[in-house]
Amino acid sequence: MTSFNIAYSSETLAVALAIGGAIALIIAILYVKDKNNSLYKPLVAVGFIVGLVLAFICFTTHRMLETYTLIFVALAAFTLIIRPFRDIHFAMIFSILVMLLVYILLGDLQGGSLDVIGQGWGRVIVAVIAGAMVYMITNFVETLVKIVGKLLNWWPVLMVLGILCIIEAAAVYAGYSSIINWFS
Repeated sequence: MTSFNIAYSSETLAVALAIGGAIALIIAILYVKDKNNSLYKPLVAVGFIVGLVLAFICFTTHRMLETYTLIFVALAAFTLIIRPFRDIHFAMIFSILVMLLVYILLGDLQGGSLDVIGQGWGRVIVAVIAGAMVYMITNFVETLVKIVGKLLNWWPVLMVLGILCIIEAAAVYAGYSSIINWFS
């Protein structure tokens, strides 16, 4: 097993967090002004990419970051990543794929009592039951993620999160490990 180690300077982390915070803040401002603004959708796409970068930084540097900084990076990453996908129903898409996969795999079952579920209506019924079970589980998880995502993407919360990320980035850049340390 090889080790995956990437070294980041505190300045790099601060810049990435500041960019994520600024994008979150600008998205919130554009949403309040006019979400049909020509800059809103491209900025959401850029925010998605910055969110992926923040998530990567979070996963690769989680042992080097102060806990509070890690929380800001993780919240900003999640918020920016989930924003474009808030209205897509992933549970249904995933369960249909599982139904198709189970139906295909059951076609390979041959012989004896397996013929009942390997062909005809038995094959269809088992595939639908498997898809329904997957749907129940993934729908619960999807709903939970969407609730948290909608709460964090509510424009007042997004605006505060953006401002806090920018302040946290300034604290990290200035040599403090977190804004929490300014108050202690």
